Amino acid sequence: MIQHSKIFDIQSKADFLKISLEIFQYQYQNNHVYQHFCKLLHKSPDNVRSLADIPFLPIQFFKSHQILSDNKPAEITFTSSGTTGSTTSKHIVTNLEIYEDSFNKAFQKFYGPAEDLTILALLPSYLEREGSSLIYMVEHLIKKSNQSESGFYLDNLDTLKNKLIQLDKDGKKILLIGVSFALLDLVENHQFQLENTIIMETGGMKGRRKEMIREELHSILSKGFGVSAIHSEYGMTELLSQAYSKGNGVFDCPPWMKILIRDPEDAFSPVKKGKTGGINVIDLANINSCSFIATQDLGKINKNDTIEILGRFDNSDIRGCNLMVL
Repeated sequence: MIQHSKIFDIQSKADFLKISLEIFQYQYQNNHVYQHFCKLLHKSPDNVRSLADIPFLPIQFFKSHQILSDNKPAEITFTSSGTTGSTTSKHIVTNLEIYEDSFNKAFQKFYGPAEDLTILALLPSYLEREGSSLIYMVEHLIKKSNQSESGFYLDNLDTLKNKLIQLDKDGKKILLIGVSFALLDLVENHQFQLENTIIMETGGMKGRRKEMIREELHSILSKGFGVSAIHSEYGMTELLSQAYSKGNGVFDCPPWMKILIRDPEDAFSPVKKGKTGGINVIDLANINSCSFIATQDLGKINKNDTIEILGRFDNSDIRGCNLMVL
């Protein structure tokens, strides 16, 4: 068994490759669904030598199978929002400590200690159901912030407006994290000129509004909040790690997470930098489920190695995984 602390000590590409191959071998041996998938592709620890050799499990398997690499009892099961009548993804988590380590360490890497921020959360569609991994993360960050003003807001936009204006005026460092449609609701009713606030959207209209491209959404939000850039979070039910963008839709991953791009016409072929394709994610925090996932999302890696998240392959299965369609 691999000690999960090793995952968060990665310092180099060589470290990442070494641990990725160790986790691949572990999951091949212990995750029966993943092993069967690999065997169909004639892949095994005997012929996997690089990241490019590793098979990526289609994310849809989280809807139809239990994706587990150990036999410990579940500590929690995260579920996707889905649409009415649709099958939701289920991510069975047997070690919540790994998830908490992952989101705490990633958040601190990109934004500093949560204790230094007042965290306001506008996530109505997530609060209205159970099993959201995003709510679990934000709830813990709010508690960690240890600020009396930190908290969730459901429909009380007037209260949020007043608190946001006052805290910003007082010079507090604020993070407002919200689902796209709710942030749009807020700026349609109130205009701001914020100087000390980070606005972070988690994507998704959840059927409440027409989907729009990122540039249009960010332009409206930037103007409405009076800020120069809109931050974004890229995460999903099937992952225990998140990538973050501090503007312009350009994302960075923590050291234990990596995004690769596959050919949209040939799922087993990578594409060159600058070309759009399907997003494959290596999330080493997923050690107890599956760390190698082929998502339904589109993106590209630029020549300077920055990552852009562009949208979905189609609209047929919107799972609420924090993205907007092209």
